[in-house]
Amino acid sequence: MPHRAPVNVLVVNAGSSSLKFTMYAMDQEKFLARGIVERIGLNEPFLKYERHDGKSFKEQALVSTHEEALELVCAKLVDPEVGVLASLMDVEAIGHRVVHGGENFHDSVIVTNEVKNNIRECSSLAPLHNPPNLGGIEACEQVFEDVPNVAVFDTAFHHSMPASSYLYAIPYDYYEKFGIRKYGFHGTSHKFVSYATADLLGAPLGELKLITAHLGNGASITAVERGNVLDTSMGMTPLNGLVMGTRCGDIDPAVVLYLARRGMTPDDIDRLLNKCSGLLGVSGIGSGDMRDNITASQAGNMQAQRAIRMFVQRLVSYIGSYFTILGGADAVVFTGGIGENSVYIRDQVISKLGCLGCHLDPEKNRQTLGKPAIISTSDSKLKAIVMPTNEELMIARETVRLLTIPSKAIPAPHSSIPSA
Repeated sequence: MPHRAPVNVLVVNAGSSSLKFTMYAMDQEKFLARGIVERIGLNEPFLKYERHDGKSFKEQALVSTHEEALELVCAKLVDPEVGVLASLMDVEAIGHRVVHGGENFHDSVIVTNEVKNNIRECSSLAPLHNPPNLGGIEACEQVFEDVPNVAVFDTAFHHSMPASSYLYAIPYDYYEKFGIRKYGFHGTSHKFVSYATADLLGAPLGELKLITAHLGNGASITAVERGNVLDTSMGMTPLNGLVMGTRCGDIDPAVVLYLARRGMTPDDIDRLLNKCSGLLGVSGIGSGDMRDNITASQAGNMQAQRAIRMFVQRLVSYIGSYFTILGGADAVVFTGGIGENSVYIRDQVISKLGCLGCHLDPEKNRQTLGKPAIISTSDSKLKAIVMPTNEELMIARETVRLLTIPSKAIPAPHSSIPSA
């Protein structure tokens, strides 16, 4: 018999100096409270807190560890004035974002000691993310001793890629010995918008071919064929693929060798390509934020104009490539901070997709305000869709799925499509 589905689910996303949280009532898929503790272990840490009824505040947070930050969050969740729970015993399950699952995790998992050890082993692939993600899990185990924890991996959705997509054309031994391959990221977001797009179109995801573009400071694009990933733009790390806010995206690997021979250290090159490139590096305006670049571009700044053209051209190139390997597509889906909010960027991209049968309806594009919408013309063969993402809700859904289905009955990754 299936277990009773947990109702009150806490979602935690622990960063190196932050703890982001959302409390859900999953019988209605309604968020009760959410927020973030920032600058943990640094000067002037603070808490931002928002309740479902719109009540919100920001205050100083006297915390120096993730466990102290979690204890502060728990105190707010049960506070008589701002809380949403009668008792911490009302928390029935906790879902965690974990960035890298490596070769070990092809699906979300219930956390065990073995799972924690494997997450720790994957830290070499995501040294900035996996350690704090694991720290968040361990903090929850201390505060909520008997509450089950579920790990949801950014890389898991992409594990359905065929070897022809995830292998690099280097000697196969390097894959076998060191795990050097494409893993892909933003998988929780791509998964959420895939299911949500199927709902919007009123069609089973198993019958659709989608191109999902998660566009924000970090950006990636994925070809989704009947619920499985055929290819994705990010690689072994999140540096590859599209032009991003501060990351270079695709680059000739020999550039790295050239810079090394010019005297730059590996750390120097890492900082250059991850922190100083992308829109920030090309535009020269001191910002990798797309909004700032659009403002500068429209004011006549030629470097900002060039940066935006590069962003659009790289994205259009990937859309065309994925349209081809999918053998045609039903929709291209825009999500993430830029994808959901930038009327201008969507206009620039879709204006170049006419040869694929996608034509923009300018009025629909302008009227899209944070809600799912088809923004292409009614006669477009390839639909253009804006779909707000919700990674926290996807993590909560995964948590409910794993804790509702007996462990022996948990389906293999992507063998069935959960309801959206």
